[in-house]
Amino acid sequence: MEQNNGGGLTITSHGAAREVTGSCHRVEVHGKQLLLDCGMHQGGDAVKRLQDEKFDFTPRQIDAVVLSHAHLDHCGLLPLLAAEGFVGPIYCTGPTLNLLAIMLEDAANLYQRDLEHSNLRRKRAGRAALKPRYTFEHVRQVLEQCQPLEYHQSEAVFSGVLLRFLDAGHILGSAIVELTIAGEPDRILVFSGDLGASERVLMRSPEVPEKADLALMESTYGDRDHRSQEDTMTELEDIIAEASNDGVIMMPAFAVGRTQELLFHLGCLYHRGLLEGWHVFLDSPMALEVTGLYDQWLDALDEQDQRVMAHFGARTLKDFLPALTPTPSVEESMQINRIERGAIIIAGSGMCNGGRIRHHLKHRLWQQRNHLVFTGYQARGTLGRRLIDGATHIRMFGQRYVVKAQLHTLGGFSAHAGRHELLSWAKSLGGEPQFRLVHGEAAALDSLAEGLGDMGKRVTVASLGEGFHPVFS
Repeated sequence: MEQNNGGGLTITSHGAAREVTGSCHRVEVHGKQLLLDCGMHQGGDAVKRLQDEKFDFTPRQIDAVVLSHAHLDHCGLLPLLAAEGFVGPIYCTGPTLNLLAIMLEDAANLYQRDLEHSNLRRKRAGRAALKPRYTFEHVRQVLEQCQPLEYHQSEAVFSGVLLRFLDAGHILGSAIVELTIAGEPDRILVFSGDLGASERVLMRSPEVPEKADLALMESTYGDRDHRSQEDTMTELEDIIAEASNDGVIMMPAFAVGRTQELLFHLGCLYHRGLLEGWHVFLDSPMALEVTGLYDQWLDALDEQDQRVMAHFGARTLKDFLPALTPTPSVEESMQINRIERGAIIIAGSGMCNGGRIRHHLKHRLWQQRNHLVFTGYQARGTLGRRLIDGATHIRMFGQRYVVKAQLHTLGGFSAHAGRHELLSWAKSLGGEPQFRLVHGEAAALDSLAEGLGDMGKRVTVASLGEGFHPVFS
């Protein structure tokens, strides 16, 4: 016998529905509204994208936000939400709050800078200036509205809805959201957030809720698995060995998660004697700041990796990698240009669309003895994507550069669970949950839905703006 949920539960996906960015799901229950995430869409012109962002709901009517983690495609529109009237609490983990301060301030800086450039072009063309959609004051407001919770701590979001966070293993502070909705009987809504890959270093494996009636589940890699960590590290060792005679290795890396993972892996290689004669430069102010947070929250990271670091007397990633030299200032960054060989340079941005990595490419991409190692996804339209697609020339800083450096793509560093891990997580969920798939492109959604269906699960795929009224057995 089927029955409707007691709280009149409705879930509407305003982003990350048949797409992988802009995560935002509105939950209506017991006469209240809360958002699961409030992320920005990514790709294309940043100013135009933000100027075009529109909420399909009234921000001042949202009672609370529950945030899964601090990646911008999950949190980037929080300042805009505040600018348009949202004044309620924002629930997240402590590490997520720390990361949020870095991520939102950096995004606001980039937005304000790009808006100034855009308005200068508009002024020259005789067009009216664009007004900013939000300001730094709204970033500060968001941070003040945040209420950090520990993993497994229960908190009443409002009457009849109890919140609990579990570790998602994606990045520092990432959480699976568990909402217990009072009724006859109570119903448990689980939002997976982004689930991490169990093989990844530093992160713990994603936890599995004991019970769920409905799982709003990510599907990013629902159609494929990742290369093994062992094979990936073997390839990295081969690249380092090949470059040891001459040249420099450049590694574009995301500031959150990927950089810290690389530092740990390089630390392991150092202690195996495989980095003799090499110097590692972390040339990203933002990544340095984030790495400090990983050090601060070391006890929240994977216990086995903590023991590995402790074995070598290290309590920080810098201590674990003695060959590491941080270069926070522009002057220190420029000094790296003088080095001809024996340097591994980790710099942002991860897709080469901005940041200091472009300056290193300018100095080294045209030399065959150098190596460019991609460790993360390169989206269409980015410089990184053009390079891995085989571009023989690129333009940067108003100049044309020939591409002669040796290019490598390491495929095993994904921060997302692959297909088999997603299916395993779903199979391990207690109770008899139905699944609502989000955060995936069409092929990934279809493949994961088929896999869940083969397991006998009830599955639907979220569509943008569609109100979903789950019916429970």
